[in-house]
Amino acid sequence: MRIIQACQITEAVKNLCVEANRELPPDLERLVREQVGQETAETAGAVLCDLCRNLDAARDMKIPICQDTGMAVVFAEVGQEVYIEGNFEEAVNLGVSRGYVEGLLRCSVVSDPLRRVNSGDNTPAVLHTRLVPGDKISLTVAPKGFGSENMSSIRMLTPAATEEDLIAYAVDTVRTAGGNPCPPVVLGIGIGGDFELCAYLAKKALCRSVSVRHPDPFYARLEEKMLEAVNRTGVGPQGFGGDTTALAVNIETFATHIAGLPVAINVGCHVTRHKRTII
Repeated sequence: MRIIQACQITEAVKNLCVEANRELPPDLERLVREQVGQETAETAGAVLCDLCRNLDAARDMKIPICQDTGMAVVFAEVGQEVYIEGNFEEAVNLGVSRGYVEGLLRCSVVSDPLRRVNSGDNTPAVLHTRLVPGDKISLTVAPKGFGSENMSSIRMLTPAATEEDLIAYAVDTVRTAGGNPCPPVVLGIGIGGDFELCAYLAKKALCRSVSVRHPDPFYARLEEKMLEAVNRTGVGPQGFGGDTTALAVNIETFATHIAGLPVAINVGCHVTRHKRTII
């Protein structure tokens, strides 16, 4: 049994909140930069250049990439051989609070969905916790802005739905979103499970490296087909038209019921942020 202090979790989450908001994952940043030379539309190429300059400025000035520093989504994988000394959930939220307040990040969370009073420190976080083998804790912080979150959707399809239907759903979602989610986007797609699990899978898919394809060749090819179809919409960078509407499509799957085919699409903007550490 390994003992981990709650204060270690707080410090880790605090640092992840700040780091995730200041720098993109390297593979995603590389994709953004690569598109500059591949765009055929003049305006789209200029917009992509501006996005790259923004990434450089955030890194050089140590400021957030985007003014919407998001709602903190935390994925925690807790080893079964770990004993946490202290309150785990409180430790996570304290880390978010310190990260956003001390890191001078915009606090965008309201304590109640209808009364709309700002919590003042971007808490509470959305926390997903899994027990896994081992004596370590893996923490991933994914700040999620709502320009893209608001464009996300879920459909409870039937088993009669085809691969083409799923591709059409992705295309329809992106076309309807237009420039609202600050494209080029990353699409996290959850297929299977039930109503809530497919939405979780879609969000988790956004935390997978954009350079890693689904391990099942069937779904890896579906990711490619969806990406190609979405980029044919012509929505383009920031909605001004062009070849680059999406940078990647990541699919996560799970078993489902014989009578259903749940599909969720979580839209991520061009700054689909996430940072991971292991304690």
